[in-house]
Amino acid sequence: MYALFEGDKQIGNAFPTEKEVWEAALIEGLVIDVPVADEEGGHILPAGYHVERVDETFAPRPDWKLPREIS
Repeated sequence: MYALFEGDKQIGNAFPTEKEVWEAALIEGLVIDVPVADEEGGHILPAGYHVERVDETFAPRPDWKLPREIS
């Protein structure tokens, strides 16, 4: 399972794949750059955010939503 983190704090539900975490971040507007096919690089999250593997026993919070804005 994988989840989105801000610093050391998990801020999103856990997903079975990293791809699903990136898709959720993209939908919520957290991905600030998606490279085109002929460029190097990858998805870019704001400073302090990252995707990390989490323990599969993590119980997601269904009422939680990603923030719309990042200060």
